[in-house]
Amino acid sequence: MKTLYIVRHAKSSWEYEGIKDIDRPLNKRGINNAYLISSVLNKKIACPDVFVSSCANRALHTAMIFSYTFNYPLTNLKISKSLYSFSDGYLIKTVKALDDGFDSAIIFSHDHGISDFVNKFGSEELDHVPTCGVVGIKFNTNHWKNIKDGNTFITEFPKHYK
Repeated sequence: MKTLYIVRHAKSSWEYEGIKDIDRPLNKRGINNAYLISSVLNKKIACPDVFVSSCANRALHTAMIFSYTFNYPLTNLKISKSLYSFSDGYLIKTVKALDDGFDSAIIFSHDHGISDFVNKFGSEELDHVPTCGVVGIKFNTNHWKNIKDGNTFITEFPKHYK
């Protein structure tokens, strides 16, 4: 059994002119939501075996907040340049390439890739995964490369707590 948690990065700031998209930071709401949702999740699940984040500042900052909440060592956080993509292709490749020694993983990435991924591999149709939304999917396989037809068992969105 493999368990995957997909997190869309928290709300980012657009207030800085001239900053590259990859460098956009989280805004205050995003930081607060990342602490909120990571705390909610930490009460419901065991710490995932591996944390993997897009290299974009907003995704990385979200991953760092979740790492802090779960007491996951930042030195073990894996950063993936290929996750800085807005299609599900790189997300699928990243998940299927995970080491089979990890039974659970949490990945921090971007929409539209996340919404496409959870609808393709999960059992629950979701119109849109909002910023700092988390979707958990279980797969009945021992190998990440064989994931298909998963069971969506968690959807945690900030709006559920406001």
